[in-house]
Amino acid sequence: MTRHFMWQAGLAALGIALVFLVLFQFVSTVPVEPTPEVLVWGGTYVEGVVGYSETINPILAPRMAPANPVDQDLSALVFEGLTSLDASGQISPALALDWDVSEDGSVYEFRLRQGVTWHDGAPFSADDVAFTVQAIQDPEYEGDPSLSTLWRNVSVYEVDNYTVRFTLDEPFPSFLYYTTIGLLPAHLLGNVPAAGLGRHVFSTEEPIGTGMFQVESVAPDRVVLAANPAYWGAEPELDGLEFWFYGSWDALLTDYELGAVHGFHPTRLEDLSRLVSEPNLQLYAAPTAGYGIVFLNLQRDSVAFFQEQEVRQALLYGIDRQVLIDDILGGQGLVAHSPIVAMSWATDPALRQYGYDPERAIGLLDSVGWMDSTADRVRDREGVDLAFTLLVGDDPLMVRMAEEMSRQWRAIGIEVELRPVTTDAANRFVRSRNFDAALVEVDLTADTDPYPLWHSTQAESGQNFAGFQNEEADLVMEGIRSTMDPEQQLELYHDFQRIFAEQVPSLLLYYPIYIYAVDSEVNGVQLAPLLHNSDRFRNVEDWYMSLEATDVNVGGALDKSGQ
Repeated sequence: MTRHFMWQAGLAALGIALVFLVLFQFVSTVPVEPTPEVLVWGGTYVEGVVGYSETINPILAPRMAPANPVDQDLSALVFEGLTSLDASGQISPALALDWDVSEDGSVYEFRLRQGVTWHDGAPFSADDVAFTVQAIQDPEYEGDPSLSTLWRNVSVYEVDNYTVRFTLDEPFPSFLYYTTIGLLPAHLLGNVPAAGLGRHVFSTEEPIGTGMFQVESVAPDRVVLAANPAYWGAEPELDGLEFWFYGSWDALLTDYELGAVHGFHPTRLEDLSRLVSEPNLQLYAAPTAGYGIVFLNLQRDSVAFFQEQEVRQALLYGIDRQVLIDDILGGQGLVAHSPIVAMSWATDPALRQYGYDPERAIGLLDSVGWMDSTADRVRDREGVDLAFTLLVGDDPLMVRMAEEMSRQWRAIGIEVELRPVTTDAANRFVRSRNFDAALVEVDLTADTDPYPLWHSTQAESGQNFAGFQNEEADLVMEGIRSTMDPEQQLELYHDFQRIFAEQVPSLLLYYPIYIYAVDSEVNGVQLAPLLHNSDRFRNVEDWYMSLEATDVNVGGALDKSGQ
């Protein structure tokens, strides 16, 4: 069955030719008189979620760290940060009107919006900013440890009620990204210990933010949000949103078919063919931050051939990544060429790309002496076979992808043995560097800094799981962290991507696609590239419920009651 998706605005900037497709609608063959319709302003959008809310608190469910995605979505709607991100990852004002940065990049001074109030009517001020930072810095903070470590290197000072200054121990150009974290009200939480914040009634039943929507009620099976009547920014068309929680996908879909749910995120590829048969369901698609990748263990002596650039390049030329996307991911991916997410401002549009070219792969392997000297269809050199083990989690799609890559590599004389394990075990093996090669999907944040994933200092115990060590790349990544000049930063990001494309320290496969299913009763939805899944609500102020049939008296006044 053909799948139909709506590719939203914003992808053109990626240089990707995407086609807007609209789901088939059933149309009667009997002509009927059109019924006059008027727009129904307001209405409540209901989203179905497989999962449950645990705590609605932005410092415990931040978008820049691992957390319950339901809580991240709710926190993003209820709370706001000093800054926000646009679709390309650029920083924009939010609760801060503007800011200054010192020449050396160590001091940031923010001027706050005046007249902003919390949902309970209390005024927002610099006191709330300082309190939030101190709550993250608290030794008993129960959120992501790396986030707390970052903020403990920052001093916060209230210049006045509407000015706050941060002083960093050392320059960190990505710091502005972390100012997108939602802020908490000091007047409500000032005396609440950090250790109990997640279980406090504020986080579980009565969260108070400054966002466009405020919490009206919290129950085990749903959270109800209402439009904030005192919101400082654009007024939403919707009266509210509701999140309904389900223990199973089938229960959620049943409620959609009954008309109780308006939208949801299909989590299983096999369900998409069922969804396209729904006549009133629109499927939106957009790339999201992350990539599928084969990590190559560049430090393991038993696969020392991975240290040869020609071998790594041949491995990449030997994979038909478009076939992996089309045949295994059902088309829900884009071929990945850069470790910087495709929608980012830092992406190099002129970057070298590796297409499927098995003949070139064969030539590269021949040029460095990997030949089939024993006629067993496996290349060898000096008594060593060009063979390795590919670690893969037990997700059926990932196993199929590993099998297909193994087949394609075998065609150019490389022998690969699959090592399927549970997903949790695969993660442990990768973290401990106990693998030859590993097929994984990496979730990224909007922070474009490649240092944590690819700098040589992170090869032993950090997130540089491939063990990539390249002096030129290290200097570039250090330069990215040391300059505050945007033009110089962009040049350095392009340099890093060039080095990565030449060296191929691991094999980038695809950027994943996020699917969002929304009933045609909901209008105004736009799905630009997502730096985080909660970015699907980026233009929620423009959403509105569908047109509704209304009796019209010709020559008379419109009866707005519909009677």
